Amino acid sequence: MAKGFDIITIFPEIISSYCSQSILGKANAKALIDVKPYNLRDFTTDKHKTVDDYPYGGGSGMVMKIEPLQRAIEAVKSDGKTRRTILMSPQGRRFDQSVAEELAADSRRLLMICGRYEGIDDRIRSFIDEEVSIGDYVLTGGELASLVIIDSVSRLLPGVLGDDESSKEESFSWGILDYPHYTRPPEFMGMKVPEVLLSGNHKEIEAWRRAEAIKRTLALRPELLDRAGLSKEDRKILDGLCPDESFDIQRSKTEE
Repeated sequence: MAKGFDIITIFPEIISSYCSQSILGKANAKALIDVKPYNLRDFTTDKHKTVDDYPYGGGSGMVMKIEPLQRAIEAVKSDGKTRRTILMSPQGRRFDQSVAEELAADSRRLLMICGRYEGIDDRIRSFIDEEVSIGDYVLTGGELASLVIIDSVSRLLPGVLGDDESSKEESFSWGILDYPHYTRPPEFMGMKVPEVLLSGNHKEIEAWRRAEAIKRTLALRPELLDRAGLSKEDRKILDGLCPDESFDIQRSKTEE
């Protein structure tokens, strides 16, 4: 059964355009995912299709109205299918690979609400299950955030990438960054592909990739190592790269 995504937005064409391209487009065509954007303006009752109004108490900007949002949510849910309703919000829990895996494993359709303007009438929280944020920065609207979630979750679904092993070896799937990748030619402007990758020895290649992933994570995102599930072999690699005691927490975990 296809993984379902329902998106309430005032710019449905943004969702449709992105999800019709590349991997997501192919996944849609194969019925591996089902992405349905809903235009919030279709759930207004005035001739101007108004979705926002001035904030009570004064202040700059406009606030999205609760009435059309509530109507849209109820209309989407009227088909009787179970849904997990998510508000794209900077106040929500931080989206990361573990959340992507959680959402991919959830059998419910994901109903995502994309805000615009200064914000959404706070009464929206009575109609959602949770709030999710993709980072501590300001976006013009929630459409990009919802697309990040659709893209990330879809990649984890069987058949979407073609080679299901691909998603298991990407950055963060191991809890650390990805290893370096190379392709033809074997030498370019004096820069050579590491010999081990040309050796055909899969065991050595696997060990090299793991070591390089740990090395890259230590250099670029060392904080990930404190919560990654490192094995004793990983610990040995890390100790060789960084023989101090920066990661005692991880050492105690792997030696239990």
